[in-house]
Amino acid sequence: MNYTRLLLVGNPNVGKSTLFNQLCNRNQKTGNYSGVTVASHSGSYQYKGEEIKITDLPGSYSIYPTSEDEVIFAKYLLERRDQYDAVVYVADALNLKRSLLLFEQIKDFGIPILMVINQIDEAERRGYSLDVKALEEELGVTIHVTNAKKKLGVEAIRDSIYENKFSLVNPSHQLFEIPAEYKAQVEKMKEITQEENLYQNWFLLASTNLYKSPLDLQKINQVRAESHLVVKRLQTQETLRRYANIDQLLSEVRSKRKLLKDLITEKADQLIVHKFWGYVIFLAVLLVIFQSVFYFAEFPMTWIEDSFAWLSEMAAQYIPEGPLNSLISEGILPGIGGIVVFAPQIGILMYFLYIMEDSGYMARVIFMMDRLLRPFGLSGKSIIPLVSGTACAIPAIMSARNIENTKERLITIMVTPFMTCSARLPIYTILITLVIPDKYFMGIGYRALALMAMYFIGFLMALFASIVLKYIVKSTQKSFLIMDLPNYKMPLWGYNFKMALKRAWGFITGAGKVIFTVSIIIWVLSYFGPHDKFSLTSHKSEVELNDSYLAKMGQSIEPVIKPLGYDWKMGVSILTSFAAREVFVGTMSTLYSLSDEGEDQKLLEKMKNDTYEDGTPVFTLATGISLLLFYAFAMQCMSTIAIVYKETASMKWTLIQLFGMTGIAYISSLVVYQLLK
Repeated sequence: MNYTRLLLVGNPNVGKSTLFNQLCNRNQKTGNYSGVTVASHSGSYQYKGEEIKITDLPGSYSIYPTSEDEVIFAKYLLERRDQYDAVVYVADALNLKRSLLLFEQIKDFGIPILMVINQIDEAERRGYSLDVKALEEELGVTIHVTNAKKKLGVEAIRDSIYENKFSLVNPSHQLFEIPAEYKAQVEKMKEITQEENLYQNWFLLASTNLYKSPLDLQKINQVRAESHLVVKRLQTQETLRRYANIDQLLSEVRSKRKLLKDLITEKADQLIVHKFWGYVIFLAVLLVIFQSVFYFAEFPMTWIEDSFAWLSEMAAQYIPEGPLNSLISEGILPGIGGIVVFAPQIGILMYFLYIMEDSGYMARVIFMMDRLLRPFGLSGKSIIPLVSGTACAIPAIMSARNIENTKERLITIMVTPFMTCSARLPIYTILITLVIPDKYFMGIGYRALALMAMYFIGFLMALFASIVLKYIVKSTQKSFLIMDLPNYKMPLWGYNFKMALKRAWGFITGAGKVIFTVSIIIWVLSYFGPHDKFSLTSHKSEVELNDSYLAKMGQSIEPVIKPLGYDWKMGVSILTSFAAREVFVGTMSTLYSLSDEGEDQKLLEKMKNDTYEDGTPVFTLATGISLLLFYAFAMQCMSTIAIVYKETASMKWTLIQLFGMTGIAYISSLVVYQLLK
C-alpha cells in the first residue's frame, strides 16, 4: 500500500514545523524553544502525481504524556491509527540521544516510520561526526539528514515518502527488551488484548490514560494490582534501559571533537544566564527593542498616516456630498487608517522576538526566569506563554498546554492576559506620544522608557496575581524544569523579516475587519441623533457630534468614567474596544474625524488640542497615565475570554479573570488619576 497520510513527529524544538513548512509550502510559526506547536496542524503537497497529507503534531519527549500538549500527541498517535499510515520522525542531530528515546518507542509500537535527522550541518560544525549508514543498520530504519531551514535534503525526503521507504518493526525483534521480572505480566496482557506486539502490551501496563475499552482497562488494573506494579516505576525503568542502550549505540556511530566554538559558547552562557548579569543583559535587549519600535517606525508611520489622510481628502472631494461621502471619508478611512498606522511598530516588535527565538536566546530567558518565577507559583515553562503573550494572548494561553503541573498551568492561563499584547501597542504608543515629551536621557528616549515601563507593569501585575492565586489554587503536585539549552544559531534574518511582515499583515487584516464594522456603527450613531433634521432631499445631517446618539450613549456612562478622567469619547472607545483592544484607536480616529474642529489636523494633533468647555485640555498627563493603566490591566478582548474558557473548561475561573482584571483596571486608573490630576 502507499503511505499517503503521514504524521510529523519528534521532540520539541527539533525543526518539525520548519520541515512541515518546507514540505507543504506553508508558513506555520517556528521558534528555537519548546512549546511552539501546541496543537496539530495539517497540510498536503503533490509529488509525482500523488497527494501526500501531513499532520504536524506537538513535540513530545516520550510516548507517556506528562503535559496537555503531550496528551494531544499521544492520543493522536495511539488512538487514531486509522487516520494515518506512517510516521516521519524528526530527530535533532545536536540532541540525538534525547531524540532516539521517543523514536524507539514509536518504532517498537509497530508503526511504520522514517527518520529525518535535522540540523546535521550544525552538528558537524560543532564537532559531531555521525556514521549514518551504521545507525541505519542498527536501528533498521531509513535515515535522511537535512537542514530544513535551508531546504537541504527535503527533496530526498519527498522521494523516500513516495517510494514508501518506511520501516516496520518485527514484533519479535523490538529495540526494547521486556525485563525478565515482568514477562509473566506481559503474557497475561497478550491474553487480554490479543495483541502479539510485546511492547504494546508493556505500554498498557505502564500507561494510565490511553486505552479505550473500560472492560479491558478493568482487567489491566487487575494484573497491575495482583503484581503490585507501580506505573511510574515501569516508565522509569523503561527510560533508563533505553538510554543505556542508546548511549552504547551512539558511542559506536558518533564521535565528538572539542571545538573553540564550544568553549566560547560555554563562556558566553556564563554571562548570559548569570544570576545578576543575565537579567541586566535581558533588560538592555528589551530597551533596544523598545527604542527601535519608536525610532525605526517613525517614517513608515508618517507615510501611512499621510496616505490615509490623502485618501480621505480624495473621497471627500470626489464622492457626491451626503451620507456616503461622510461614511467613507470621515468614518471608514480614518477608522482603518488609525489602526493600520501602527502596523510598522508591531512588525518591528515581532521581528525582534523572532530573532530572539531563532537565535536560541529565548531558551536562556526561560532558564533564567525559572528561578525568578517559582516563588510566585509559576515555573520556567510559564515564561513561554508570558513572552508569547507580548504578541497575542490567544496562542500564548494555548501554549500553556506545555506545562505539566496543573496548578502552574491554570495560574499561567489566568495571568497571561496581563502581558502587553500587540493589540495594546497602538494604544500605548498614541497615549505615550500624547503625554510623554520627546526628550532623551543619556541617549535613551523618555517614550521608549515609558513603553518599556508599560511592559514591566503588565509583567509585575502578572507576578502579583500569580502569588495571590498560588494560595487560592490547591495542588500537591511537584514540578521541575528539565531542559536542554539549544546551541546559539545565526538567525535567518530574511526569513524572520518575512514572518514579521506576515504578522503585521495579519494584524492589519484581523483588526481591519473589526475596525471596518465598528467604524460603520460609530459613524451611524454619530451622524444621526434624536433631534435629527435629516431629509432624503438634502442628503445631509444637521446633527452636531455632541448631540448624536453616540454622544448620548457616551454621556450616559460618564458618571462611571468621569472619576477616571475620561470624557464620553473615551468611554465609547473603551466600550467598542471590548471586541478587540486596538479598536480603541480606530474608534477615537473615527470620532475625531467626524468633529468639525481641526479638519486639516492629524489624529494626534486633534487629540492634543481637544479641550473641555472651560478650556482645560482633555488629554493631560493624569488622563494619559490613567488610560495606560486601564488598558494594561483590563480584559478588553472577547476572543481571549473565549480561549480561557476553552482551555480551563471552567466558567468560574473565566468570570474570576474577567471581573478581577476589570476591577483592578478601574481601581488603579481611579487612584492614579485622582493623585495626578
